Amino acid sequence: MKSVIVVGAGIWGSSLALRLADTGWQVTLVEQHRPGHVRQSSAGETRLLRCSHGDDDWYTRLAWQARDGWRRLEERAGEELYHEAGMVWFARTPDGWEHKSAQVLKNLDIPCEVLDPSDGGRFFPGLRTDDLRFLLWEPHAGVVRARRATQVTAALAVASGARLVRARALPVSGDTAGDTAGGAVGGAVGGAVGGAAPYASAVEIDGEVRHADRVVWACGAWLPALFDDVPIAVTKQDTLHFAAPSAWSVPETPAWVDHGASAYGHGDVDGVGMKATSDVEGEPYEPEHGSREVDAVAVERARAYLRRRFPSLERAPVLFSQVCQYALTPDAEWIIHEVSPGVWLFGGDSGHGFKHGPALAGYVAGLLDGDHAPEPRFGLHERIPSRGLRTSGQVL
Repeated sequence: MKSVIVVGAGIWGSSLALRLADTGWQVTLVEQHRPGHVRQSSAGETRLLRCSHGDDDWYTRLAWQARDGWRRLEERAGEELYHEAGMVWFARTPDGWEHKSAQVLKNLDIPCEVLDPSDGGRFFPGLRTDDLRFLLWEPHAGVVRARRATQVTAALAVASGARLVRARALPVSGDTAGDTAGGAVGGAVGGAVGGAAPYASAVEIDGEVRHADRVVWACGAWLPALFDDVPIAVTKQDTLHFAAPSAWSVPETPAWVDHGASAYGHGDVDGVGMKATSDVEGEPYEPEHGSREVDAVAVERARAYLRRRFPSLERAPVLFSQVCQYALTPDAEWIIHEVSPGVWLFGGDSGHGFKHGPALAGYVAGLLDGDHAPEPRFGLHERIPSRGLRTSGQVL
């Protein structure tokens, strides 16, 4: 039986653990806190699922596959994890990111519709559209209940045979992999990118070195603290939900994204309020001990957007707020890279990775089985800064 240690029980790690356990691997899933703990990027109340990715068809295909994966996961769990209310994109230019997205969606036969801005009133009360050229409607997009989905996925992995270990994990250098104690490196390990890869297919867990055929480090915002030179920056992201009128809480209210303004949101899904949040990249952030208080400037930024797009909601009180974080690569591409034989880094979700979880797990499982090679885009090469896959790229 092939064995694997997956470090990190966010949605990527838990989805991979579930996929591998289902296909006969001996799986150890290591998480320093609990699956779905509030420090995880995966533990935000909600995440959007959308297929639009500009002119990139790889992510578009994967998102469409992931939609089916979420549906199968719901059936297995016996509860709704994905609220398919659709999504409206606010296009400010006639031939920009949304136009490119629509062309790719149509080429892949993924349902979408280009609408006149005046049609926005059928989705959102009091929508202001004077600066918009068109709307892109994705009827099969929607909202994933992120924290709950992470907890459910990890639980299903355990039910399928994975062993969940609550502990801190450290990488092990190849020079000391034979030691049972002291063989791990007590902190970030050098050489991950620039030199010879020094890692063993092993993990130190509570002082004990444990070996496996494969080790996958899927530890999100903690990854750059464990491996030197990994091109990931962690930023603080404040999310806000507002107490909006009842019209925003009907099941038919779709999600929305204003790519050009780096803003997004959705209706009131589970009584926590209408989400309206800036996607502007925040300040550098330490995920373990960083402040979990939302900044006043984030509230004002969200209100300024409401004032512009949904004027009747400008004074709506904040009902729920949460601090999350992005693990950002310069080009918004992920990291899926084998740094030593059998040792994989799996991260850099860059704020657009959650939705892909079920389908991405299948892709990575194929890598571990040797069925295919990883896409070159996911390597540890020099990255040219670009944020177009997920946002227009505004920063603080």
